[in-house]
Amino acid sequence: MDQEQIILMSSREIEKMRHAGQTAAQLLQYLEPMVQPGVTTLELNDAAEAWTQARGARSAPLGYPDGSDNPFPKSICTSVNEVVCHGIPNAKQVLQSGDIINIDVTPLVDGYHGDTSRTFLVGEPSPLAERLVKVTEECLWRGIQAVKPGGRVGDIGAAIQAYAEAEGFSVVRDFVGHGVGRIFHAAPQIPHYGTRGKGKKFRPGMVFTIEPMINEGSYEVEVLADQWTAVTKDRKLSAQFEHTIVVTTDGVDVLTLLPELVPA
Repeated sequence: MDQEQIILMSSREIEKMRHAGQTAAQLLQYLEPMVQPGVTTLELNDAAEAWTQARGARSAPLGYPDGSDNPFPKSICTSVNEVVCHGIPNAKQVLQSGDIINIDVTPLVDGYHGDTSRTFLVGEPSPLAERLVKVTEECLWRGIQAVKPGGRVGDIGAAIQAYAEAEGFSVVRDFVGHGVGRIFHAAPQIPHYGTRGKGKKFRPGMVFTIEPMINEGSYEVEVLADQWTAVTKDRKLSAQFEHTIVVTTDGVDVLTLLPELVPA
């Protein structure tokens, strides 16, 4: 997409996005204690939907995209173990000790999308699963730290790819971060791999997600017959973390980070 199509938000719009982002972060915080062995992914979905409705917001994934022959059928994405993204909550999927689960939420608040996700450890994870999740979260923060006015989109992917591959993991190519605001998925696309100094230039007021998906094995993925659920081709583990950020005049502001969770 052309640079002209990238929306630069006003301070008023950024505050709307911050409110939506904080709502999304609070929703993940609310769900976190429920991520336990024996809980179904449908129970997580239904709890998220009730919480969202109680705040006068709407779950943007539900029925997305409008007019589709195959809209997403649930309110959140629950991606367990080898599921890379877009896992569909259901009553048969019961969390087991040792699982990892990414929960991706996007409440629509006053016309603006708050988009964030975290990978949670269920019960007693394996050392490998624990390391993958830790590395993936660090990949997110390295990507965020690469955002500076005058820098370029490729700086994000270069930072993430270098760290993930040095740790022996791979970066998914098929799914990327994206512009977000009144529109759920907008320009620019934000690959999580790439070359420093390439791609669109950062400008203050740009709002987009960074959401690296990091795989234990190969970066290759395939989409299942439901046309939503993406899994690792080798069926090894995948983890993901996501924040929505805004480029500022001197760096970056994370809109989906609760104040008490700011890293030291």
